[in-house]
Amino acid sequence: MMITFIVLFIAAFCAGIQNALAGGGSFLTFPALLYTGLDARAANITSAVALFPGQLATGFAGRKDVADLPQLSFKKLCVISLFGGLLGAILLLATPVSVFEFLVPWLVLFATLVFLWGSFFRKTGANPRHLGAAGAMAAQFAISVYGGYFGGGIGILMLAYLTLAGMDVRRGGAVKNVLAGVMNASAVLIFLFSRDIAWTQVLVAAAASVAGGQAGALALQRVNERILRIFIVVLGFGLSVGLFVKELYW
Repeated sequence: MMITFIVLFIAAFCAGIQNALAGGGSFLTFPALLYTGLDARAANITSAVALFPGQLATGFAGRKDVADLPQLSFKKLCVISLFGGLLGAILLLATPVSVFEFLVPWLVLFATLVFLWGSFFRKTGANPRHLGAAGAMAAQFAISVYGGYFGGGIGILMLAYLTLAGMDVRRGGAVKNVLAGVMNASAVLIFLFSRDIAWTQVLVAAAASVAGGQAGALALQRVNERILRIFIVVLGFGLSVGLFVKELYW
C-alpha cells in the first residue's frame, strides 16, 4: 500500500511541475490514482480536487495580465466558466461508473490529440480575429462543460479560441489560467459532496502538486519544454492504449 502512495506522490509532484511549465498534469495524476485502486470516475474526481489548489495559485499569480476580449468582457467569461463547470461536474456525477469507464479512453485520446496539436502544430504567432462574441461565448461554455466533466486539454482549447477572438498569446495564457481555476472551482464545489473522493489520495497528491508547482516555477527557464511536451504526448497515447486494452479484455 505504501508503494502506491509513493508513486502517487511522485506523479503529483511531477504534475505540479508540468502544469507550471506546459500544462497536462492530469495525464500524470489520473493513471497514478488508478494505480491506487480507484475506478476511473473516482480517479478523475479525486485528481480534479487534488490539483485545484495549484491551479488556483497559478491563476492568481497571473491575474495582472488578465484582459477583456475585443467584444466580450472577462467577467462574462468567468460567469460562463462557472456555470459550464457546474454542469460538467453534475453530468459526471450522473454518469454511471461503467459508462464513464467506457468513455474515458476516448476522452484521454481526445485530450492527447488536443495537447499534441497545441504543442507542435498550432500556430502561436499573431492571429487575425475570426471569432466574434457569440462564438467566443459558445466556445467557452462548451470547454467549461468538458472541463467540469473531464478536463484534459482545456488550457490548449481555451488558448486556441482566445487567440482567434483577438487576444495575444501572453494575455490569453493568463486568461485561460484564471478561467480554468473558475470552472474547476465550480466543479470541485460539486465534487465535495461526492462519495467518490478519496481524501487520503487528495491530501497526498495536493501536497505534492503544490510543491511541484513551486519547483516548476523555479525551473521554468531551465527545463526543455519541448521534451516535456513530447513526454506528455507519449504518456497520453500510452495511457489511451492501456485503457482501451483494459476495456476490451478485463
